[in-house]
This record gives sequence, structure tokens and C-alpha cells, in this order.
Amino acid sequence: MYFLIEFLCSPLPTPALVFFFGLAAVALIYLNTRPKPVRPPVDLNRQTKGIAGGARKTALLKDDNLISYLHEDAKTLYEVFQRGLHVSGNGPCLGYRKAGKPYQWLKYKQVSDRAEYLGSGLLHRGLKPSPDSFIGIFAQNRPEWIISELACYTYSMVAVPLYDTLGPEALIFIINRGSISTVICDKQNKAETLLDSCEKKLIPVLNTIIIMDPFDAAVGDRASKCGVEILNLKDVEALGKDNIKKPVPPKPEDLSIVCFTSGTTGDPKGAMLTHENVVADAASFVKSFESAFTPLPTDVTISFLPLAHMFERVVQTVLYGAGGRVGFFQGDIRLLPDDMKTLKPTVFPVVPRLLNRVYDRVQSGAQTPFKKWLLNFAIERKHAEVKEGIIRNDSIWDKFIFHKVQESLGGRVRVMVTGAAPISPSVLSFLRACLGCQIFEAYGQTECTAGCTISLPGDWTAGHVGVPVPCNVVKLVDVEEMNYFASNDEGEVCIKGKNVFRGYLNDPERTAEALDQDGWLHTGDIGKWLSSGVLKIIDRKKNIFKLAQGEYIAPEKIENVYIRSALVAQVFVHGDSLQSSLVAIVVPDPEVLPGYAEKLSLKGSMEELCKNQQIKKAIITDLTKLGREAGLKSFEQVKDLYLHADQFTIENGLLTPTLKAKRPELCKYFKTQIDSLYANMQ
Repeated sequence: MYFLIEFLCSPLPTPALVFFFGLAAVALIYLNTRPKPVRPPVDLNRQTKGIAGGARKTALLKDDNLISYLHEDAKTLYEVFQRGLHVSGNGPCLGYRKAGKPYQWLKYKQVSDRAEYLGSGLLHRGLKPSPDSFIGIFAQNRPEWIISELACYTYSMVAVPLYDTLGPEALIFIINRGSISTVICDKQNKAETLLDSCEKKLIPVLNTIIIMDPFDAAVGDRASKCGVEILNLKDVEALGKDNIKKPVPPKPEDLSIVCFTSGTTGDPKGAMLTHENVVADAASFVKSFESAFTPLPTDVTISFLPLAHMFERVVQTVLYGAGGRVGFFQGDIRLLPDDMKTLKPTVFPVVPRLLNRVYDRVQSGAQTPFKKWLLNFAIERKHAEVKEGIIRNDSIWDKFIFHKVQESLGGRVRVMVTGAAPISPSVLSFLRACLGCQIFEAYGQTECTAGCTISLPGDWTAGHVGVPVPCNVVKLVDVEEMNYFASNDEGEVCIKGKNVFRGYLNDPERTAEALDQDGWLHTGDIGKWLSSGVLKIIDRKKNIFKLAQGEYIAPEKIENVYIRSALVAQVFVHGDSLQSSLVAIVVPDPEVLPGYAEKLSLKGSMEELCKNQQIKKAIITDLTKLGREAGLKSFEQVKDLYLHADQFTIENGLLTPTLKAKRPELCKYFKTQIDSLYANMQ
């Protein structure tokens, strides 16, 4: 006590006293508000169980019966929605808003009725209530998208999403491949895109275009000249209301959706997914989360990821089955923060690219050494809680440090699911601490509906994709040419279960490449079982090539290492059998590069900095260092690179709508630069 009194009476400067008392107060409040540790709901060392043939299943399953559904009254997507109508008490279902306005809501019964009217209108115009009737949906996320989809399911028809960014050639291919006579569009310009091809007689099967928004009479005149009828969605609904048909619900084994993957090579492939596929995958997510999260009618999610992407479709299926709400963004990703604050979602499906932005925003807010120290200290304390099973957003750290970023997401998020691409373990661990909600990482592909593995509640570790979901089993198969063997718990990831697709539409050759005779889906990804029972994706079988000296190269594995560089926003690694080394196209991070250049006393625009040899040398050095730390062999390291100022995007044709690199397009786009890099090496 004497020393404490002497310390307090000593002539310390006022800021030091304030800091001392502030830190003491924070420590006392923290100790008094810290909840008791929660026992993790899973055994982290025994998360999977081995079954026949070297496959593994989730430890959540008590027997070998894979999940097809959770409720007897919800075995198809039509029944899932009807169940939502019942459990919600006809509550709000689909939300939309105009700029600066609150969300408006359509109730479950309104949506169901409008789906019946639209479906009846389509039948009255000659379509058949059959899994052979394909309806194209060419629109951005909005309530009418869901109404159109549900109209298909109400009368056993099949929805075929069309991406905004597929391009005219892919649209022509899909419409012809699916014999799609009717396409529902959101806006006039989409209809005009289709009419361009109709006038050239490239899609003779198309005879009806239905537009959600008002359109000019001239478009109808133009359409009639090439044998196509243009209708307004409300008019078709009115027609159906006057000629109402009794619903013809589908069976679980019937097709529900044909999801054309844009692909990084060749023509799009139409993955045929049944009602059972989608319902089983959605049920598996709910089953996997049940110890920490049960979806409720009060839950709300925001819809901004493409509805043509099955990740978004499965998340929405979970919400509808629980009677929850889906609010749509305004259509402009730049307005998403405002939509989030207005909607206040509780369930947030997200891709790593957006999470990286959240991470960068939090980090950039700590601009002084003290703020950085305080941020890191708070992250450490919160992460210590996460490791003990404590997930909360009401600690002292949340109130004073993380409140702002949590509010930017609406302030009510209780569960996030990230998928579609890998996320850095450090970013994931950081966000689990600062966002104060459950964050799960899923892995899968369209061919297994969306997810085939997911991290479980209580597993706070990062750098893996979790365990098999309860509707499928997973096994690893030898890939001899890459020295991966199942006996070493490494190999190609193969999936079998209720969520595995039927095959590619009218494409037996590529179906046989994906599905073997025993029904196993071969993903092309290389996985490794870790000692805790979780799966880690370590490589990619597809896109491998040989260098001139015969070594196999998996460029995506190398890119996943290099992308960890703070200076790098995007990277494309290239090589071929005529060359003995690798080169890369690197897009520097526009938020990091200027500050780094300033430290080197360099100034200029992004284009000017990308031409600077000092910057280039620094990035090569950083990439090489990261490669060594990750265990890349010398021939897997790039020997030279070209710095490009503009990002690869969907709009410039260098990324797929699911944000994967279009490798052939990148090769063509940067052919001159790649040739120059190799020429300079000689």
C-alpha cells in the first residue's frame, strides 16, 4: 500500500495518470464482466468417423444414415417454403427498399400466392407442369427472382438462373442447351440483350420474354418481328389469377434447378440439382450448427451474393424453412453498408473478399502506436475467450473498440458463413474475435449443391474447412502424379451423398469426368485430413501443368501463398511445358502500395508505381520469402513478374461470377507481358 500511495503522489504527468487509471478500470471491468468458459460442443480431436472404403463422415451422425431433410413436411423446396409460411404465422418474408427509405416487406402468403398466379399464367400459356419444363431467370437479386423460382417449384418446373455477366455467347449456349422457351428478366436491357441474339436466329427455341419492370412499347414491336412475345410480369400474374391452377408439387428426386457454372474453361456446364440435393444441403448446415445456432422466424439475412450461386440459394433455403426473412440489397454493392445498417441482418453469408475489406478497415483505424497496441491487446483478450467457447459482443472491448465495425454490419449479426474461396487463417481468427459472432468456413462446389464440409461450433482453429456435412461422406483418393496418397491422409477430395448432383445437362462426357461409376464426385481439389479430424485443402489437381524439366505445377496453390503478401491484391501465376520457370502477373493492393512507396520516398500514380523497378524488386522479395516459409520448392517460385495497376474483375472478363480466375482469358489478356518476361530471362 505504501508503494501505491507513493506512486500516486509522485509528480507523474497528467496523461500518464489518466492512462494508469484507465487501464486499471478496463482491467477491473473486464474481470468482472468476463463470462465463464463454455465447454466446446464438439470433441475437437474426434470430429470425424471412418467408414467403409476409407471414407469419413461427421461425428454428428449416430449411424450411417445420411440426412435428406430435417422435417417430414419439408422434403422439397416447395414444401420448405410452405413450412416457412406456417411457422412464421404468415410473417414478413421478402424485403426491398429504395435509397434512403426503410425496408418494405412481402409476407409469406403474398409470395406464395404470387408464385401460384405466375405459375398458373405460364401454364395457361402452354408450359407443362413437368421437370422437363425449364424457365430461365435473368435478373439481379430481388423479390421477383424468388417469386419466379417458387412459381417453378409450385408446378414441378425447373429454374435455370442466368448470370448478368455470362455474356451473349454463354447465354445463347445455355438457352439452346436447356431448350428454354421462356425467360423472365428484370429490366428492359436484359430483354434487348436476348433480342439481339433472336434477331440473328441464334436462339430459335426462345419465344417468350417476361419483364419484371415497365418497358417501352418499341421493345415489344422489335420482339414480334423475330417471333418473340414480350410480356410484363404483373400481366402474367393477372392472367394466372384469372385462370388459377391447382399446385402440382414436385417429388424430392425431381430436378429443381440447373445451375450453369460459368467455368474457367470451355462452355458453361449445367449442374442438375434435385429438390433433395438442395434440401439435404440446407438441412446439413442447420444440423451442423444446432449446438450454437438454431434459425428462427426472427432471423433475417441480406441477399447480395448472386442468386445463381448455390451458396446463396442454400442460405436462403435455411431461412425460408425457419420462417425467417430475406432482405435484398439495392442492387449496388457500394450501397451495401447502408443496406446492412438499415436491415440489421442476423445471418450473413459472405465471401472472403468482403471479409478481407472488413479486416483492412479495422486495421487501418489503428493509426498510432498506442492504438495498434490497444487493438492487438483487445484482439488477444477476445480471442482467448473464443478459444474457451465464449462468443459475445458485449464485453468491454466490444463496447469501446469493436462497436463501430459491428455496427457497420447492422449490429445484430449472430452467425456468418464464408465460402466460395479460401480465407486467410489470420484474418479469420482476427474477425472471430472482433465481430463477436459465430463465423463458420464452408467448402464445396456447385456439383455438391454448395457445401460438403464446414467448421463446427466450438472449433476455433483456422486454416481448414471443417468436417463432412451430415448429408455426405468424404474420402481422399490417390493422385500419384502429384505424390499424394490416401495412406498418408492426402489425396483428391471425393464426395458421395444426398447433395451430389445428378450430372451435367445433356453432357454425358463431362458428367463421366466428374462422377465415377460408384457415384463419387471427384472435385479436383487435393485435401489432407488433420489429426483433429478436419479437412485442409492443400492443392488443386485441375490446372496443373508441367514445366520443361518435367515438374508438376499447381498454380493455385502458389497463388494462395503469394496472396498473403500485404502488397498484393491479386496474383496470377503462369507457366507451361515449353518454359523452365514460372512468371506472375501481380495487381498491387491500391490501399497499401502508396503508403509503402512513400516509405521508400517514391511518389506517383498506381500506373507509375507499377513501372518502378524498386517496387517490383520489393514485391518479388516478399513473395519469395512467403514461398520459402510455406515450403514451396525452388521451381515453384516465380522468377519474374509484371505489375498491373487494374484489378481482375467480372466486368473485364478476367474473373468468373464466383470470383475465380479465368485462366485462359488471363493468358490471352497478358500474352504480350508474359512473352516479354520470358524473353528477358533468356
